[in-house]
Amino acid sequence: MAETSFDILIIGAGPGGYVTAIRAAQLGFKTAVVEREHLGGICLNWGCIPTKALLRSAEIYHYLQHAKEFGLTAEKVGFDAGAIVARSRAVAKRLADGVGFLLKKNKVTVIDGAAKIVKPGEIRVEGKGAGAYQAKHIIVATGARPRVLPGIEPDKKLIWTYFEAMVPERLPKSLLVIGSGAIGMEFASFYRTLGSEVTVVEILPQILPAEDEEIAAHARKRFEKQGIKIITGAKVARVEKKKNSVAAVIEDGKGGRQTIEAERVISAVGVVGNIENLGLEAAGVKTERGAIVADGFGRTNVAGLYAIGDVAGPPLLAHKAEHEGVVCIEAIKGMKPHAIDKNKIPGCTYCAPQVASVGLTEKRAKGEGREVRIGRFPFLGNGKAIALGEPDGLVKTIFDHKTGELLGAHMVGAEVTELIQGFVVAMNCETTEAELIRSIFPHPTLSEMMHESVLDAYGRVIHV
Repeated sequence: MAETSFDILIIGAGPGGYVTAIRAAQLGFKTAVVEREHLGGICLNWGCIPTKALLRSAEIYHYLQHAKEFGLTAEKVGFDAGAIVARSRAVAKRLADGVGFLLKKNKVTVIDGAAKIVKPGEIRVEGKGAGAYQAKHIIVATGARPRVLPGIEPDKKLIWTYFEAMVPERLPKSLLVIGSGAIGMEFASFYRTLGSEVTVVEILPQILPAEDEEIAAHARKRFEKQGIKIITGAKVARVEKKKNSVAAVIEDGKGGRQTIEAERVISAVGVVGNIENLGLEAAGVKTERGAIVADGFGRTNVAGLYAIGDVAGPPLLAHKAEHEGVVCIEAIKGMKPHAIDKNKIPGCTYCAPQVASVGLTEKRAKGEGREVRIGRFPFLGNGKAIALGEPDGLVKTIFDHKTGELLGAHMVGAEVTELIQGFVVAMNCETTEAELIRSIFPHPTLSEMMHESVLDAYGRVIHV
């Protein structure tokens, strides 16, 4: 007989679910995770990882096209879309297999199927692992799926979600991207680099709406310089499907209207939590705006039921899900972890140029009535950036004028997604400008710009 009773049952084996399961096992809990589709979830199989593999191919292709600028010769530069996709899928599979290995290594039971909560302490699974299972603690980590706009429903042929956008049979000559968040701009960047004519439509006044206005404006100039057409403050009112293209009517809210025809459309207007068919209502679990309401330790309003990751609300990021899961389990263990602070969760967008940030934007900080010091440092003043051939970018830091507290950091440019963690650590250690100023940053590195940005906030910048 298969085991049916556990200490911890986790519904969903995405980044949040599988990391939670491993941490639970490390703490001595008898643990099981239920997964209906694939280990690693959307992030690993159809999100974070495979998209980065696609973007890496596009990045290398871009550099090959500009080989002459580096004193190199590259003739007949081209690409094979099928091979690019195949590499991306292989990367995802390798990591998914790795998740399976880690769960097995930590003696976590994997149950194949779809789970539904019967009552606190019990779930029922349909599928290969069908049956009833019990656990004192049940953690919901079911993730999210693409949001669908009425009248612009994806059909997998002409109108895509990120699923179809990751596995194109061929590169479309023209592409319309609806939404300019991280998903939208990453795909816009990928397809434009490989030669597609790309138009991005965003209903809000700025692209990358979650980012600092100054950083988003800098990124927009770079995108437009690459040939991406960007329309903000507008929406796609309706679409007309043709044999091998889509005609989209764009309205700007001021009476302006235009029609754009593109071979394919990517709908990238966000995601919604997978809260349906889980038995949440019957169990009395509170939900709000398509997400399960949970506190900083993953606890819902029902004892013994928890929620982490995308299904527990924004920010919808894999690393947030992982950290939430660890905090949740350690709280169950009685270890008294710190509740998750959403203001210290970094966000990264892997387009070209990259964008990364943590903490308050300048607008939000001022909106909260704070008196701030702002530091800026351009890539153009950094030796490593010049040597890399990446002179376009900006590092921006925001400090509380009175206390020196680092309130936020925002970057746009090459490799900033690898730099932002430095400011994340600083904020978590409650670092002020004094500690950052006296820290020695290695030369020559891009990280020196972080130091210079802090110096600039206090009138001590050197290299501009």
